[in-house]
Amino acid sequence: MKLIKKLLKVLGGLIILGLITFGILYAIYNKPLPEGKTGPEADVLAQKMLKAINYEAYQDTRFLEWSFAGGTHNYKWDKVRGRVEVKWDDYTVDLNLYDISKSLVTKEKSTLTAKESRDIWHTAWDYFNNDSFWLVAPFKVFDAGTERGIVKLDDGSDGLLVTYSSGGSTPGDHYLWKLNSSGFPESFRMWVQIIPIGGIKATWDDWQVMESGTFLSTSHQLGPMTLDMGKVKAYN
Repeated sequence: MKLIKKLLKVLGGLIILGLITFGILYAIYNKPLPEGKTGPEADVLAQKMLKAINYEAYQDTRFLEWSFAGGTHNYKWDKVRGRVEVKWDDYTVDLNLYDISKSLVTKEKSTLTAKESRDIWHTAWDYFNNDSFWLVAPFKVFDAGTERGIVKLDDGSDGLLVTYSSGGSTPGDHYLWKLNSSGFPESFRMWVQIIPIGGIKATWDDWQVMESGTFLSTSHQLGPMTLDMGKVKAYN
């Protein structure tokens, strides 16, 4: 009984310490969501970014390949057919982006029930929505359900605030892009459902021109963590 009381006391202390730590981090890093000025000027700034990364070439690109989560999620996306081959662990999903119920799931050396297959293709859908955003987010600023606004940044430049009111797995997220003078994306700050601290910054680094002619960022710095997109390919 005494041992249990000691364990509970230690556990309670760890919880309190965790709450205090979170409170300190929240106070230091949390930023309120800025209000963007919507209208033609915001759309012009968004178009400037799309031109810088060669959006026309991206539209004509058929295949995109990359990996995520330290190489544990692997993708080959056929944009023309609306199909994505998603691989992780011993699962392979032929994900149908037009009708998820028509997706196909296989697991090495196993037979899956209908319910197991549904659960896995929904997991693949969530993986794809998150992991593809880290690859092609700059190209999605005019997606259906988006709103664009201009925010004056601390350095006096104009930032592009993009709000997603629908689509993906977490509608309602906000991203404030910082662009260089030519319109190339350098970073964004996020106000998203899955991160309780608002305004966390992620860089968009290691831009490469792909075989198809479009530009893609192949790594991101998120605090002390590096998100490596693996061996990125874009071709026809």
